[in-house]
Amino acid sequence: MNIKSESNFWNQKIVYNITRFTTTDYAGHLSCIIWFIGCNFRCLYCYNDNIVYTKRGKYDFKEVLEFLKSRIGLLDSVVLSGGEATIYNLIPICKEIKKLGFKIKLDTNGSNFKQIKELVELKLIDYMAIDFKSPKDKFKDLVNACVYDTIIKTIQHLIKIDFDFELRTTVNTKLIDENDINCIIHTLVSLGYKNTYYLQNFLETPSNIGDISKGQDFNKELIDSKNLIIQYRN
Repeated sequence: MNIKSESNFWNQKIVYNITRFTTTDYAGHLSCIIWFIGCNFRCLYCYNDNIVYTKRGKYDFKEVLEFLKSRIGLLDSVVLSGGEATIYNLIPICKEIKKLGFKIKLDTNGSNFKQIKELVELKLIDYMAIDFKSPKDKFKDLVNACVYDTIIKTIQHLIKIDFDFELRTTVNTKLIDENDINCIIHTLVSLGYKNTYYLQNFLETPSNIGDISKGQDFNKELIDSKNLIIQYRN
């Protein structure tokens, strides 16, 4: 994966938008969300395709930092999301965010193991949410990328070092079903994952990358919840 250069990181408008206040994206915290443009995946069900495909955002990071300075004492954390934030060099901006006293949550697809490992080692990330897209046999077709094993490596590392993170899966039953969810659960249990696993319904928007319409709701009674804590969102 190519990481954008540090100079481009500071000067180009790579932030699609800023959600100025949220209490739901980082549980227990008052946060804002920084939405990065671009992604290395092309998930068929993606409902942020406007963020993924846009070539220019509204803000560069000098402007982001000015906004964050105005929120000192009002917010306690910053969520880095997208798109996929880790296609950029997050280390310098995370250092600046930390200097302002904020905690940082990273929303990621988990494919950039090298950068995630470094961010954690430098104590620049406080919490992480990884989107576990599908079982291995459906992964390439669903996301149009061949990085399943790298994501497993990322998860294994975070478990090994006892880092605070969550895994979540967006479910569109036209793409994955209850059997696929149970296959993911079996994989997570085999890896030693013991945190909560979140299942969330696909959100239909006017357009999406795969032009996938909403499927039927998945049957929660068919989900194997014996060995893993499962919570449902939306």
